[in-house]
Amino acid sequence: EVQLVESGGGSVQAGGSLRLSCAASGYASGSYCMGWFRQAPGKEREGVASVNSYGGKRYADSVRGRFTLSKDTAKNTLYLEMNSLKPEDTAIYYCAADTRWTRCSLLTFADQNYNAWGQGTQVTVSS
Repeated sequence: EVQLVESGGGSVQAGGSLRLSCAASGYASGSYCMGWFRQAPGKEREGVASVNSYGGKRYADSVRGRFTLSKDTAKNTLYLEMNSLKPEDTAIYYCAADTRWTRCSLLTFADQNYNAWGQGTQVTVSS
């Protein structure tokens, strides 16, 4: 079983930066398709960024140019660098993985495609 644990959340002022980490353990593979999602109070969970086994990346329009997804395969860790944060970025951030395949080509924000989820980390951005 693969476990995902997010960390790095916190409270910052608008314009600030945070770096989120997602550590995978168990039978984790650095080649999984993985993604970052977020959910604000009263809103549906939405995709933020995703990465596939071949280095392809996808970003939501709302974060493109401000957020950068990366991974350290040796450490089985996924990162999300968040810059120029806005109050609209306030949410619980989750990482997710599709552990059904060790190689994966999709770049998707559909949560149905991910079978492993972390517990989330809170990001709060004040005006």
